[in-house]
Amino acid sequence: MSDLVELLPAIVALTLLSVSPGLDTLLTVRNAARGGVADGVVTSFGICSGLFVHAVLSALGISVLLMQSAVLFGALKMAGAAYLTWLGWGSLRQALRGRGQQAAADSVQAVTQQQVSFWRCGREGLLSNLLNPKTIIFYMAFLPQFIDPAGAVLPQALLLAAIHFVIAMSWQSLLALLTCRVRGWVRLPMLRRLCHGVTGLVMVALGVRLALAKI
Repeated sequence: MSDLVELLPAIVALTLLSVSPGLDTLLTVRNAARGGVADGVVTSFGICSGLFVHAVLSALGISVLLMQSAVLFGALKMAGAAYLTWLGWGSLRQALRGRGQQAAADSVQAVTQQQVSFWRCGREGLLSNLLNPKTIIFYMAFLPQFIDPAGAVLPQALLLAAIHFVIAMSWQSLLALLTCRVRGWVRLPMLRRLCHGVTGLVMVALGVRLALAKI
Protein backbone atom coordinates (compact mmCIF):
# COMPACT_ATOMS: atom_id res chain seq x y z
CA MET A 1 0.00 0.00 0.00
CA SER A 2 2.99 2.32 0.43
CA ASP A 3 4.01 2.44 -3.23
CA LEU A 4 2.28 4.86 -5.55
CA VAL A 5 2.15 2.12 -8.19
CA GLU A 6 0.10 -0.04 -5.85
CA LEU A 7 -2.26 2.86 -5.11
CA LEU A 8 -2.70 3.84 -8.77
CA PRO A 9 -5.55 1.41 -9.54
CA ALA A 10 -7.38 2.61 -6.41
CA ILE A 11 -6.87 6.26 -7.40
CA VAL A 12 -8.23 5.60 -10.89
CA ALA A 13 -11.27 3.73 -9.55
CA LEU A 14 -12.02 6.41 -6.95
CA THR A 15 -11.65 9.18 -9.54
CA LEU A 16 -14.10 7.49 -11.90
CA LEU A 17 -16.54 7.01 -9.03
CA SER A 18 -16.23 10.63 -7.92
CA VAL A 19 -16.86 12.17 -11.36
CA SER A 20 -19.81 9.90 -12.12
CA PRO A 21 -23.08 11.87 -11.84
CA GLY A 22 -25.11 10.93 -8.81
CA LEU A 23 -26.76 12.18 -5.64
CA ASP A 24 -23.53 13.76 -4.37
CA THR A 25 -23.23 15.82 -7.55
CA LEU A 26 -26.89 16.80 -7.48
CA LEU A 27 -26.84 17.87 -3.85
CA THR A 28 -23.63 19.88 -4.21
CA VAL A 29 -24.86 21.70 -7.31
CA ARG A 30 -28.27 22.40 -5.74
CA ASN A 31 -26.79 23.93 -2.60
CA ALA A 32 -24.18 25.91 -4.54
CA ALA A 33 -26.94 27.37 -6.74
CA ARG A 34 -28.97 28.16 -3.63
CA GLY A 35 -26.31 29.79 -1.48
CA GLY A 36 -23.02 30.16 -3.33
CA VAL A 37 -19.65 28.44 -3.63
CA ALA A 38 -19.18 28.13 0.13
CA ASP A 39 -22.49 26.28 0.51
CA GLY A 40 -21.48 23.85 -2.21
CA VAL A 41 -18.05 23.27 -0.67
CA VAL A 42 -19.51 22.73 2.82
CA THR A 43 -22.04 20.28 1.36
CA SER A 44 -19.19 18.42 -0.32
CA PHE A 45 -17.24 18.40 2.95
CA GLY A 46 -20.19 16.80 4.72
CA ILE A 47 -20.56 14.20 1.97
CA CYS A 48 -16.86 13.36 1.93
CA SER A 49 -16.59 13.22 5.72
CA GLY A 50 -19.01 10.31 5.63
CA LEU A 51 -16.44 8.33 3.64
CA PHE A 52 -14.29 7.95 6.76
CA VAL A 53 -17.26 6.56 8.67
CA HIS A 54 -17.89 3.99 5.94
CA ALA A 55 -14.20 3.09 5.87
CA VAL A 56 -14.12 2.51 9.63
CA LEU A 57 -17.35 0.51 9.60
CA SER A 58 -16.10 -1.65 6.75
CA ALA A 59 -12.75 -2.22 8.43
CA LEU A 60 -14.45 -3.24 11.67
CA GLY A 61 -16.83 -5.56 9.86
CA ILE A 62 -20.00 -3.74 10.91
CA SER A 63 -21.00 -3.27 7.28
CA VAL A 64 -20.88 -7.05 6.86
CA LEU A 65 -23.38 -7.39 9.70
CA LEU A 66 -25.68 -4.84 8.07
CA MET A 67 -25.49 -6.57 4.69
CA GLN A 68 -26.18 -9.99 6.24
CA SER A 69 -29.16 -8.77 8.24
CA ALA A 70 -32.09 -8.19 5.91
CA VAL A 71 -34.01 -6.27 8.60
CA LEU A 72 -31.17 -3.89 9.49
CA PHE A 73 -30.17 -3.31 5.90
CA GLY A 74 -33.78 -2.78 4.86
CA ALA A 75 -34.25 -0.25 7.65
CA LEU A 76 -31.14 1.64 6.52
CA LYS A 77 -32.34 1.61 2.93
CA MET A 78 -35.78 2.96 3.86
CA ALA A 79 -34.22 5.67 6.06
CA GLY A 80 -32.05 6.76 3.15
CA ALA A 81 -35.00 6.74 0.76
CA ALA A 82 -37.12 8.77 3.18
CA TYR A 83 -34.37 11.35 3.69
CA LEU A 84 -33.79 11.66 -0.04
CA THR A 85 -37.51 12.11 -0.67
CA TRP A 86 -37.66 14.73 2.09
CA LEU A 87 -34.84 16.71 0.45
CA GLY A 88 -36.63 16.48 -2.88
CA TRP A 89 -39.89 17.67 -1.35
CA GLY A 90 -38.06 20.69 0.05
CA SER A 91 -36.90 21.64 -3.45
CA LEU A 92 -40.39 21.08 -4.87
CA ARG A 93 -41.90 23.36 -2.21
CA GLN A 94 -39.53 26.13 -3.28
CA ALA A 95 -40.48 25.56 -6.92
CA LEU A 96 -44.20 25.79 -6.10
CA ARG A 97 -43.96 29.11 -4.27
CA GLY A 98 -45.43 32.19 -5.86
CA ARG A 99 -43.20 35.01 -7.09
CA GLY A 100 -43.96 37.21 -4.13
CA GLN A 101 -43.32 34.41 -1.67
CA GLN A 102 -40.09 33.51 -3.46
CA ALA A 103 -38.85 37.10 -3.25
CA ALA A 104 -39.67 37.26 0.44
CA ALA A 105 -37.93 33.94 1.05
CA ASP A 106 -34.88 35.18 -0.85
CA SER A 107 -34.65 38.30 1.31
CA VAL A 108 -34.94 36.27 4.52
CA GLN A 109 -32.34 33.77 3.29
CA ALA A 110 -29.93 36.59 2.42
CA VAL A 111 -30.09 37.81 6.03
CA THR A 112 -29.81 34.42 7.74
CA GLN A 113 -27.65 32.54 5.26
CA GLN A 114 -24.38 32.93 7.17
CA GLN A 115 -26.07 31.89 10.43
CA VAL A 116 -27.73 28.63 9.36
CA SER A 117 -26.72 27.72 5.85
CA PHE A 118 -23.31 26.14 6.49
CA TRP A 119 -24.60 23.83 9.21
CA ARG A 120 -27.60 22.83 7.12
CA CYS A 121 -25.50 22.14 4.02
CA GLY A 122 -22.93 20.09 5.92
CA ARG A 123 -25.66 18.11 7.67
CA GLU A 124 -27.47 17.41 4.41
CA GLY A 125 -24.27 16.20 2.78
CA LEU A 126 -23.24 13.99 5.70
CA LEU A 127 -26.65 12.38 6.20
CA SER A 128 -27.13 11.74 2.48
CA ASN A 129 -23.84 9.86 2.45
CA LEU A 130 -24.31 7.91 5.68
CA LEU A 131 -27.86 6.85 4.77
CA ASN A 132 -26.87 5.63 1.31
CA PRO A 133 -26.66 1.81 1.40
CA LYS A 134 -24.95 1.81 -1.99
CA THR A 135 -21.93 3.45 -0.39
CA ILE A 136 -21.77 0.62 2.14
CA ILE A 137 -21.86 -1.94 -0.66
CA PHE A 138 -19.19 -0.09 -2.62
CA TYR A 139 -16.79 0.10 0.30
CA MET A 140 -17.35 -3.53 1.21
CA ALA A 141 -16.60 -4.58 -2.38
CA PHE A 142 -13.88 -2.01 -3.05
CA LEU A 143 -11.69 -1.85 0.04
CA PRO A 144 -10.64 -5.52 0.23
CA GLN A 145 -9.15 -5.31 -3.28
CA PHE A 146 -6.57 -2.75 -2.17
CA ILE A 147 -5.89 -3.78 1.41
CA ASP A 148 -3.02 -6.02 2.42
CA PRO A 149 -4.45 -8.52 4.93
CA ALA A 150 -0.98 -8.97 6.39
CA GLY A 151 -0.98 -5.34 7.55
CA ALA A 152 -3.21 -3.30 9.83
CA VAL A 153 -6.58 -3.03 8.10
CA LEU A 154 -7.94 0.16 9.69
CA PRO A 155 -5.03 2.47 8.72
CA GLN A 156 -5.17 1.18 5.16
CA ALA A 157 -8.93 1.73 4.99
CA LEU A 158 -8.54 5.28 6.32
CA LEU A 159 -5.80 5.97 3.76
CA LEU A 160 -8.12 4.94 0.93
CA ALA A 161 -10.91 7.05 2.42
CA ALA A 162 -8.52 10.03 2.61
CA ILE A 163 -7.61 9.60 -1.06
CA HIS A 164 -11.30 9.40 -1.93
CA PHE A 165 -11.95 12.49 0.21
CA VAL A 166 -9.35 14.58 -1.65
CA ILE A 167 -10.53 13.49 -5.09
CA ALA A 168 -14.25 13.92 -4.38
CA MET A 169 -13.79 17.25 -2.57
CA SER A 170 -11.73 18.63 -5.47
CA TRP A 171 -14.27 17.56 -8.07
CA GLN A 172 -17.36 18.69 -6.17
CA SER A 173 -15.76 22.02 -5.22
CA LEU A 174 -15.04 22.60 -8.91
CA LEU A 175 -18.69 21.84 -9.68
CA ALA A 176 -19.78 24.34 -7.01
CA LEU A 177 -17.54 27.00 -8.58
CA LEU A 178 -18.83 26.29 -12.09
CA THR A 179 -22.41 26.36 -10.84
CA CYS A 180 -21.91 29.83 -9.39
CA ARG A 181 -20.45 31.03 -12.68
CA VAL A 182 -23.93 30.69 -14.15
CA ARG A 183 -25.70 31.55 -10.92
CA GLY A 184 -27.03 34.80 -12.38
CA TRP A 185 -29.11 32.81 -14.82
CA VAL A 186 -30.24 30.43 -12.11
CA ARG A 187 -31.44 33.38 -10.00
CA LEU A 188 -33.97 34.41 -12.67
CA PRO A 189 -37.34 33.64 -11.00
CA MET A 190 -38.67 31.28 -13.67
CA LEU A 191 -35.39 29.45 -14.20
CA ARG A 192 -34.82 29.19 -10.48
CA ARG A 193 -38.20 27.59 -9.91
CA LEU A 194 -37.53 25.28 -12.84
CA CYS A 195 -34.19 24.23 -11.33
CA HIS A 196 -35.80 23.61 -7.94
CA GLY A 197 -38.59 21.64 -9.60
CA VAL A 198 -36.30 19.43 -11.67
CA THR A 199 -33.96 18.86 -8.72
CA GLY A 200 -36.87 18.02 -6.44
CA LEU A 201 -38.40 15.58 -8.91
CA VAL A 202 -35.07 13.83 -9.46
CA MET A 203 -34.44 13.51 -5.71
CA VAL A 204 -37.93 12.17 -5.06
CA ALA A 205 -37.53 9.73 -7.96
CA LEU A 206 -34.18 8.58 -6.57
CA GLY A 207 -35.74 8.13 -3.14
CA VAL A 208 -38.60 6.04 -4.54
CA ARG A 209 -36.14 4.05 -6.63
CA LEU A 210 -33.97 3.36 -3.60
CA ALA A 211 -37.00 2.28 -1.54
CA LEU A 212 -38.11 -0.17 -4.23
CA ALA A 213 -34.66 -1.39 -5.23
CA LYS A 214 -33.48 -4.87 -4.33
CA ILE A 215 -29.88 -4.10 -3.38
